[in-house]
Amino acid sequence: MQRSRMLASDAAERATRSSRTIGYFAAFVGLGFIAASLGPTLPGLAQHTRSTLAEISFLFMARSFGNLLGSLWVGRLYDRRPGHVVLAAILLTIAGLLFAIPFLSHLTPLIAVVFALGVGQRMLDVGAITMIAWTWSHRVGPYMNALHVFLGVGALLSPVLVAQVLAASGDVTWAYWALAAIMIPIAAWHAWTRSPRLKDHAGERAQIRLQPVLIILFSLFLFLHVGAQQSFSGWIYTYSIALDVCSKTTAAYLTSAFWASLTAGLIVAVLLTSRFPPRRILVADLIGCLASIGVVWAWPDSAAALWAGTVGMGVSTASIFPTTVALIGRRFAITGRMIAWMFVGGSLGGMTVPWIVGQLFDRSGPQIVVVVIFVDLVLAFVALQVLLAYVARAREGPAAESHTAKMR
Repeated sequence: MQRSRMLASDAAERATRSSRTIGYFAAFVGLGFIAASLGPTLPGLAQHTRSTLAEISFLFMARSFGNLLGSLWVGRLYDRRPGHVVLAAILLTIAGLLFAIPFLSHLTPLIAVVFALGVGQRMLDVGAITMIAWTWSHRVGPYMNALHVFLGVGALLSPVLVAQVLAASGDVTWAYWALAAIMIPIAAWHAWTRSPRLKDHAGERAQIRLQPVLIILFSLFLFLHVGAQQSFSGWIYTYSIALDVCSKTTAAYLTSAFWASLTAGLIVAVLLTSRFPPRRILVADLIGCLASIGVVWAWPDSAAALWAGTVGMGVSTASIFPTTVALIGRRFAITGRMIAWMFVGGSLGGMTVPWIVGQLFDRSGPQIVVVVIFVDLVLAFVALQVLLAYVARAREGPAAESHTAKMR
């Protein structure tokens, strides 16, 4: 009788975890839809607000600053409130903002709404990652990578949806209303499912505190990783055109190849993270990134080297962020505040390193793109080694204390 109750309890827990995970995957599909929708709708928004493309491009900056602000203060919210209630409220707020965008006929309020949308995107991002880490604890690796696969799925489908709606209606209004409608059932799903709790995830990790120096190292590592990733994806088109390695059309395909290979890398990582520890995967990822950018650097006039390096960078850089979160989940109790600070590091890297490339491009020539990314990745490799050493030391400390206590 007791055995049958235990089996029923285990089955109910598995069903709860599966239900939650479906909700997180759906949230990341929605996040991908939002993230990739701004570019295709930019001309339509410029027409709505009677703005030039130069003026409407401030929407990208507004969204980025919203992402950064969302990272700074959202973490504690998930640590103190039922996570699914917060996620549902954020999704409904995002739906309202998306619904309102077509009604805005002036640029200033549109910038304000897109800024708020950026805050909401990051709050959703941090929340889903934190909740899935609490749901699967030390087994989160494959699920974390799968979560980011669904982000890629949403980003790939978004331009298709927008194009089809624009073709049917001739205006961005219904495109944004369609995106708003997608958020509502996802919000309802989260409101319906029970939230995981930090104390359930922490368990024996609760005594292993993530020291401030480790938070700084994790943030620094992600600063360098995101900086390299965004610099490569943002500058590879201009780099290949400036060196006359390929035509403009081929350069556009090259950018698409990077994102396609990144999505493929995440799918592969789902399988690998169930067999190999996160630290080995992170080391292999960085070696792959260095080798890929090294190929581009060594043969700057070769189209084949450029394609090989682009695909290699996409595959190698794909799983670094989710695997870093999985590394933390194996060793420490993950908190929303911790994930938020990691996003701050990544956001600053994504803004800073591509900017440095842009400042040096005209003065030093196209090759500076490869040089900056290579130096960035070397620093990331060094930061990872220091980080792994500190993680091992932090893990040994509580273990040694526990052993001493038992001996007494």
